[in-house]
Amino acid sequence: MLNNRCMEILGSIGEMKISATRKGFTLIELLVVIGIIGVLVALFLPGIQSVREAGRRTYCSNNVRQLALAVSLYHDTFGAFPPARYQSRPDADPLNKCGLETPTWLARIMPFIEQAANGEKWDFADPWYQADEEIRITVPDIFLCPTRRGGERSVGIRNLAQGGGWAPCGCPIPPRPPLIVEGALCDYAGNHGDLTPGATGDPTDFYYGGNGTGVIISSRPDCENGRAVASLDHTQMSSVSDGTSNTFLLGEKYVPTQYVKQFPFDSPAYDGDHLPASCRLAGPGLRLATGAEDVMADMFSFGSWHPGGVYFAMVDGGVRFLSTRTDTKILGSLANRHDAQIVKMVP
Repeated sequence: MLNNRCMEILGSIGEMKISATRKGFTLIELLVVIGIIGVLVALFLPGIQSVREAGRRTYCSNNVRQLALAVSLYHDTFGAFPPARYQSRPDADPLNKCGLETPTWLARIMPFIEQAANGEKWDFADPWYQADEEIRITVPDIFLCPTRRGGERSVGIRNLAQGGGWAPCGCPIPPRPPLIVEGALCDYAGNHGDLTPGATGDPTDFYYGGNGTGVIISSRPDCENGRAVASLDHTQMSSVSDGTSNTFLLGEKYVPTQYVKQFPFDSPAYDGDHLPASCRLAGPGLRLATGAEDVMADMFSFGSWHPGGVYFAMVDGGVRFLSTRTDTKILGSLANRHDAQIVKMVP
């Protein structure tokens, strides 16, 4: 009987070992579980990314709205929209050719985007690169689209070493010694209009003062002793004859991935010598960029890194998300403040 009892005990111990063994995972079972988890991650990741992009789009549209409000407040204060920059025409009196490198409109709206302290430090009659580095590299949060910029330092570099002559746009290039300057970047640009004034080097071309068909356009300077002290051209709310809800005020600017923080697509936002630094155009000849890798888009194009579209603010402050496939004729009508081609925008 003792032997039988021992056998029973040994049998029970064996069953316990088998039972304990069965509670673990085999290698095959572990691989199957890992595979299932991988499939689930692959299924849910696009949804998570979509939710994140929706949040980024909301943030970006709010930036566009706040910048539009700042420009509107500037208009209320000074009676006109801020000039994109100063740019004399080739046929101007030599005594009235000045201000080519002065700060852009983005420096002028500082007091209206809670940057009053920095705004007071800008001298709009001096070249932008002569401003204190502290204000040149300060990047207000509303300058940046979170889809394009992460937590990195959003400061670009402009090499100002030039030897004189004329740029392809017909703009004069003043000679100067080598100079590398840092400046804040911005993902939004003013609407300078369309290409109807021309781009052939004539005094009537779009990039010269007073010729832009948009709202935030280059202005001829009023010069005193070689310094630009005021604008000769003023775009006012009343001059937007196509309607404030039917005309672009500003929008997202195109920057391809390979040119992030690089001239000429992603130039410091206060660089008044380089028009695409703060303004873009739209219409026939300048469609919206289709994405971050659009190699056919131009440095004057509007565009974004959002899938499928670009945010714009209208002159009345309304924000619209336009498809990248929007017809260029429609874009041209929306960019031109007074061409009598009115496109009704649906909220």
